[in-house]
Amino acid sequence: MDPVGVAAAPDAGPGPAWQSKCPWGAPNTTSISCSLADVMSEQLAKELQLEEENAAFPEVVAVAEGPFITGENIDTSSDLMLAQMLQMEFDREYDAQLRREEKKINGDSKVSISFENYRKVHPYDSDSSEDEVDWQDTRHDPYRADKPTTTSRKGFIGKGKDITTKHDEVVCGRKNTARMENFAPEFQVGDGIGMDLKLSNQVFNALKQHAYSEERRSARLHEKKEHSTAEKAVDPKTRLLLYKMVNAGMLETITGCISTGKESVVFHAYGGNATEDKVIPPECAIKVFKTTLNEFKNRDKYIKDDYRFKDRFSKLNPRKIIRMWAEKEMHNLTRMQNAGIPCPQVVMLKKHVLVMSFIGQDQVPAPKLKDVTLSSEDMKKAYYQILNMMQQLYKECNLVHADLSEYNMLWHDGKVWLIDVSQSVEPTHPHGLEFLFRDCRNVSQFFQKGGVAEALNERELFNAVSGLNITADNEVDFQAEIEALEKMNEDHVQNHGKKLSMFSSDGDPPIYDE
Repeated sequence: MDPVGVAAAPDAGPGPAWQSKCPWGAPNTTSISCSLADVMSEQLAKELQLEEENAAFPEVVAVAEGPFITGENIDTSSDLMLAQMLQMEFDREYDAQLRREEKKINGDSKVSISFENYRKVHPYDSDSSEDEVDWQDTRHDPYRADKPTTTSRKGFIGKGKDITTKHDEVVCGRKNTARMENFAPEFQVGDGIGMDLKLSNQVFNALKQHAYSEERRSARLHEKKEHSTAEKAVDPKTRLLLYKMVNAGMLETITGCISTGKESVVFHAYGGNATEDKVIPPECAIKVFKTTLNEFKNRDKYIKDDYRFKDRFSKLNPRKIIRMWAEKEMHNLTRMQNAGIPCPQVVMLKKHVLVMSFIGQDQVPAPKLKDVTLSSEDMKKAYYQILNMMQQLYKECNLVHADLSEYNMLWHDGKVWLIDVSQSVEPTHPHGLEFLFRDCRNVSQFFQKGGVAEALNERELFNAVSGLNITADNEVDFQAEIEALEKMNEDHVQNHGKKLSMFSSDGDPPIYDE
C-alpha cells in the first residue's frame, strides 16, 4: 500500500502575545510530514508529547534523578517512590501526635517524660522548625545569676550610696524564690520563668513550713493506707496471713465480711482439715483487729492497768499493743470456755487475727439480743441465764466483761452467747468494780424495758454478782463506796505488789435460778 501523507493541523495564524504562552491556547507548530509507520511508533509519540509540553510550559524543568525526595523533585511514575513518600508523611503525623501527647502529659511540670525512643522520623528529617529543641537544655533560669557573684567578707558590696548588703530586700527575695526549687516535688510552687519574683522572708518561711507539713501528712496517709485495715477491708500484711491460713489447710475458704465495729472486722470462713492437736469447726469467724491507732486511744485503760499485761504494755510500741489486745481476748475466751460459759471457741491466734468458732448457721450469724423478738418466757429465761453467766465470770473466771449490753449478746439455739470480751478485766483492776456496775446497769435497764418483772435494779444486781453487801440509799453514795474499795485495793497493790482478795465475800454469791 502506498504511504499516505498526513499533514498536521494548519497554523492558527498570528494572535495576541499572551495566547502563545497560555496553556489553553492553540500551540504554534509547523507541519510535519511522516509516514503511517512513524505515526504508529511509540518513541515518536513520546517525543511529540515532550515537545508539546515544552512549548506549553517552558518553565518546567526535567526531573533529575537523585536519592532524595523533595517537594520540587518527585517522580510519580515509581510505585516504590510513592510508597516511601506516603510512609514518610505517616511517620511525620505519628511524631506530631507524640509531641502533642508529651506536651499534654508534661504540662508545666519540672520533671518531664519523652517519647523519643518511639519516634519514626530521624531528627534531621523532621519538618519541625530549627528553634524547636529540648527546653530542658536551653531553659534560662531567671533566679540564677549568669555569672557567680562573690559576697564580700564584710557583708556588703559597692561603695557610697550603692552599697548592697546581704540583707537587701531584692537580693533576699530572689534567693528565697530560688530556694523554692528545694521543696518536695508534691508541693506545687508554680512556674516563675520570665518573672522576676521576690519573696519576703516571712512568706518564704510560711511556704517552707507548709511544704514540710504537707510532706509529713502525705507520709502519714500513705503509711496508714499501707499498714492498716479499713472498713470491710484488710491491709496487705493481714491478707497475707489469711492466705497462709488457707494454704496451710486451716481454713478452706473465706466467704466475706459479716460484721464491722470500731475496733475489728469479722469475716466468715469454712473450716479446713483438723489436726491431731486442734479441732477446727465447720464454720469459723475470723476477727481482724484494726491496726489503726485512732480507735485505741481511749481504750488503753482496759489493758495498761490490767495486771496480766501491765509489765508488757509499757515496753511495746503502739502497734504491738493491738496484738496484745487480740491476745487478751483469746485468754478471756479460754477462761470462759473452761468455765462452761457459752462463747465462741478459740481456734487460732496469729498476730492481730483471731480465728474462732462461728455462732450461727450457713453463713448467717446469730442475731444480737437487741434485734431478736423473744416471748415473755424466753426473755425471762435469757435474764436468769445472763445473771448466772455474770456470776460465773466474776467468781470462776475472775473477770468482769466491762462492755456487757444487748449489743454483745447473741441469741442462738435457745440460749444467750457472750461475745466481744477483748476489753474484759479482772475485778482487781483499778476500775474493775466501776465496769461491773456499768454492766449491771445496762443489763437491768434492758430487761426491765423488756417486761421482766423479776429483773433486779443495778445496785441489787451488783451485790448479787459481786457478793459485796454495799448498802447505800442512792446511786451517788453507792458509787462512792465502790471508788473507795478500788482505792484501797490500788494502795495495797502498790505497797505489797499483790492483789487484794478483799472483794471476795465470806461465802459464794447466791446463784439465781428460775
